[in-house]
Amino acid sequence: MNDTAATLDATDPLASFRQEFHLPPGPDGQPCAYFCGNSLGLLPRAARAAVEREFASWEERGVEGHFLGASPWMHYHSTLAEATARLVGARPLEVVVMNNLTVNLHLLLVSFYRPTATRYKVLMEGGAFPSDQYALESQARLHGLNPDDVIVELVPRPGEHTLRTADIETKIAELGDSLATVIIGGVNYYTGQAFDMAAITKAGHAVGAFVGFDLAHAAGNLELHLHDWDVDFACWCTYKYLNSGPGGTSGVFVHERFAERPDLVRLAGWWGHDASERFKMKKGFRPMPGAAGWQLSNAQIFPMAIHAASLDIVERAGGMPALRRKSEQLTARLESHIRALNLPAAKLEIITPTDPAQRGCQLSVLVHERGRELFDFLADQGVIADWREPNVIRLAPVPLYNSFADVDRVGEALTRFFS
Repeated sequence: MNDTAATLDATDPLASFRQEFHLPPGPDGQPCAYFCGNSLGLLPRAARAAVEREFASWEERGVEGHFLGASPWMHYHSTLAEATARLVGARPLEVVVMNNLTVNLHLLLVSFYRPTATRYKVLMEGGAFPSDQYALESQARLHGLNPDDVIVELVPRPGEHTLRTADIETKIAELGDSLATVIIGGVNYYTGQAFDMAAITKAGHAVGAFVGFDLAHAAGNLELHLHDWDVDFACWCTYKYLNSGPGGTSGVFVHERFAERPDLVRLAGWWGHDASERFKMKKGFRPMPGAAGWQLSNAQIFPMAIHAASLDIVERAGGMPALRRKSEQLTARLESHIRALNLPAAKLEIITPTDPAQRGCQLSVLVHERGRELFDFLADQGVIADWREPNVIRLAPVPLYNSFADVDRVGEALTRFFS
């Protein structure tokens, strides 16, 4: 770390975006060092005004707000498509913003988990976020199957914390034509490992399986190329790295090969119906082309207004390539601070891969001794991290609002604790 944090912050092209967020105060009343954006991102200053505009439209127009004003509610979701497509490396036809993450995962699995007598297995990573586990268990039961017979979990090799791509590919090949669907988190919430989604998709397709990803910890964190990677489906939340508020709306990707597949089984709702005939109120569902055909209900205007404000920040910052460049710098500097402690692995170890290609901006630190004490000490020092049982502290330096000085602040706090 030859450069000082002050020098790096002074020359950081994204430094000004920190001012576009509300930073919570620490114990001393000064802004905290917020390293919990992988759990809940900070409030954009523009969010309140964005929602107030929609309140004003409701107040002034009532139901006519669906058709009048700067952003009529009737088509509000479609105004997010271009920016959403750029965010995840897709085409506008392939994305839609709607519902919440687990709702969308279920809607997609209805279409992309279609078990038969011989092809019924689902492959996921062991230790996936519980919502994914519950969703898959219930989807198996929905088809009259025993989840224990359906779900195959990938686990690291003995003595390792993360999965090897080669082992994932081997397991896919081993399952072969018994494998119906692969559904993996793009970034594992616990370890922070980013998976090789292109390789996994290729391997899954080679045996005839559908391949999808839960991108809760990847969207807004990694550069994604869902269309080019040939991913079948994906969904993500927007309240972590995309700063769109607690319980915020969700994004969906469905590859364009399915855009004109009205025969594809899905749960239907009127907002997914052909827009040109939606208000004729007739029976007989005819889906919109693309991901929009998976919609059920009209847009959640207030959460989407916050999300629109957040997407605007991402766009003005230069999109994911610019965010990723700073993310790699921040994460590498944080890793250097932790390794400079020179603690034995029996006391503290980073379980997130060192290779930048295999991680986003999260480092998960496994603390074998005094873990909760360390977490509480960091909070007392104004460092907001995330605790995961039984003994992991997750630290996420987010490029939009974390500074290099924030990273050094974590390093100094760790040094004081272990000295």
